[in-house]
Amino acid sequence: MAAITATMKRKVAALIAAVCVDLFLFYASGSAAALSVFGQFPRLWLSAALRWLALITVALITLGDPTPLLIRFITAHSLLPAVFETGTSALYNEESQCGQLGDVRCWLMFTGAALAAALFWEITIPDTDEEAVGKQKQKARVLFMRVLRLYRPDYPLLLGGLVFLSLAVICEMFIPFYTGRVIDILGSNYQQNDFLSALIFMGLYSLGSSVSAGCRGGLLTCAIHSYTCRIKVMLFGALNKQEIGFFESTKAGEITSRLSKDTTLMGRTVCLNVNVLLRTFIKTMGMISLMLSLSWKLTFLVLMETPITGIIQNIYDTRYQRLSLATQDSMASANEAANETVSGIRVVRSFNTEKHETRRYGDRLMDTHNLKTQQSTVRAVYLLARRLTGLAMQVFVLYYGRLFIQRGQMTTGHLVSFILYQSDLGDNIRTLTYIFGDMLNSVGAAGKVFEYLDRKPSVSTDGKLQPAQLRGHISFRSLTFSYPANPNKTVLQDFSLELKPGQMTALVGPSGEGKSTCVSLLERFYEPQDGEILLDSKPLKSYDHRFLHQKISVVNQEPVLFSGSIRQNIEYGLTGCSLDQIQEAAMKANAHDFIVQLEKGYDTEVGEGGGQLSKSERQRIAIARALVRRPQVLILDEITSSLDTDSENKIQQSLSTIPDQTLLVVAHRLKTIENADQIVVVSGGKVRERGTHRELMEMKESYHKLREELFTEG
Repeated sequence: MAAITATMKRKVAALIAAVCVDLFLFYASGSAAALSVFGQFPRLWLSAALRWLALITVALITLGDPTPLLIRFITAHSLLPAVFETGTSALYNEESQCGQLGDVRCWLMFTGAALAAALFWEITIPDTDEEAVGKQKQKARVLFMRVLRLYRPDYPLLLGGLVFLSLAVICEMFIPFYTGRVIDILGSNYQQNDFLSALIFMGLYSLGSSVSAGCRGGLLTCAIHSYTCRIKVMLFGALNKQEIGFFESTKAGEITSRLSKDTTLMGRTVCLNVNVLLRTFIKTMGMISLMLSLSWKLTFLVLMETPITGIIQNIYDTRYQRLSLATQDSMASANEAANETVSGIRVVRSFNTEKHETRRYGDRLMDTHNLKTQQSTVRAVYLLARRLTGLAMQVFVLYYGRLFIQRGQMTTGHLVSFILYQSDLGDNIRTLTYIFGDMLNSVGAAGKVFEYLDRKPSVSTDGKLQPAQLRGHISFRSLTFSYPANPNKTVLQDFSLELKPGQMTALVGPSGEGKSTCVSLLERFYEPQDGEILLDSKPLKSYDHRFLHQKISVVNQEPVLFSGSIRQNIEYGLTGCSLDQIQEAAMKANAHDFIVQLEKGYDTEVGEGGGQLSKSERQRIAIARALVRRPQVLILDEITSSLDTDSENKIQQSLSTIPDQTLLVVAHRLKTIENADQIVVVSGGKVRERGTHRELMEMKESYHKLREELFTEG
């Protein structure tokens, strides 16, 4: 309690000292003006510099390190009189009463204006340092600038749009001015030449505004499309570089939502907001200048609406942005439910769960609907408050405008022009505050995209080694591994194994004991927590990523084919692959005979996921895809389950003719492994037995038991 009291006393003392010092310097500036010391502009800016330096010094002495908010307020408070007097002299060639002789009223007016400006800035552009989950969040302004930097290739289009935007705004600003002039001409001594001149200028400004607005819209639309296409390609490339564990822990619906919706929202909203922001800002500054020339008193009255609008906007932005982020996540969840159902439609149909999946998808959509309803409610209340504020200000302007006309301080035409400007100005100020909030919402979507763009894969692909000769000798040395999705379950523990060139090694054992995990680690889908894998006595991670996957090919139990022809699927990922090489690989995989019997042969479309082919045909094409690369290390993971005996024998004969190739087979069928040079029994993440078929059968231990339980055929 005593510490809080001491802090409050220190702040009060700082405030009193700052007010005394600032008032002294403000009066000193007025005395200098009265005594004609220095020129007008040197005196104004010298006074501003001295006041800023004095206030900063007081803050440092009394408060220690001042906050950025306090520094910004001191800067605005010190510079505002100089800026105001300089602008007044430039526009009206005269010095205001406050500039000629400073007093307390002028000081209070400038202090209030500085407070309003500081409040408006802090409300409309708040700094957001942390997310709700506790992660460090990029500041909204920094994130927004990063989005703008990605527009760099489209800067010429944006510059052209800015030029036409400025022309459109300038032309649009003068239309109300000439409207009021026409009214004054009609209400006083009518002069036909003046009337026609005013109408011609109104027509020209209207035409210029329309043409410029059209050109602006076309250029900015082209920039948006170019940017969106580019950012989607960047994001897709970044996603392709992520490790397999990322896709296992991230839902497909979330990824597609970021790729399709967030990138579009990021490109369109940010660019369009900048367009609206610049247009509104330029128009607002021009209208304020014209309004000051019509009535500076009414202008200051209208500007009093700004802080109120800023407070309303801040409340709206806080709630709407939170609901917007929740809606994006909810939509991603709904997409995920739909993707799961479509991809697993056979399972859904076989278990008769169509109604359940429809209900689940409907529940996700209802969550999204509820969030959007809340968004609409918040927006409706915000629009109501905004319009009530604008209506109240219009009433004040009409009341005081009537008084000024009665006193002869302005004409009826000037009041009409001012009301037209005031209506637009209120909308523009509200638009400015709204745009800041909307940009925060749009950079919220950009933040999610940048999370993926900035993400570094946990499995590095920075290796550079590309030896001219590769033997294919592989050593697993004391591996310990757990999947990232389940780090508490150890899949491999102190696992050691050697694969020699020219030999076939078979991995056998119960399901879920680590056989396929060895294949995944050899493909560098994951990184072991301990131990290492050596290829020709070099760490696997030191090899170039592309080179490694050309030398190591894998055929899985469930082959994945892509939409396109059979030829395109066999040569997938290769350039300059001839038809002879493709046919040779297809012959080794026992696929050539059924391919040539098809109507279009190797140009036959396989359909989405290879759906137009049988599982056996897809399997043989996948084997051909692996063999066409002429890999030094070939891995066959449970591939023979969908092959008939004749196809299996032909493939084995073809593989046996490849000299010095390292062959690793994971299989359950006896005929696949009994001729292997080395059979390894894997159980509990460790190597339990190793040897030839005969040696292991004579031992009558794990392998003999597995043969009786798993490998007995017929």
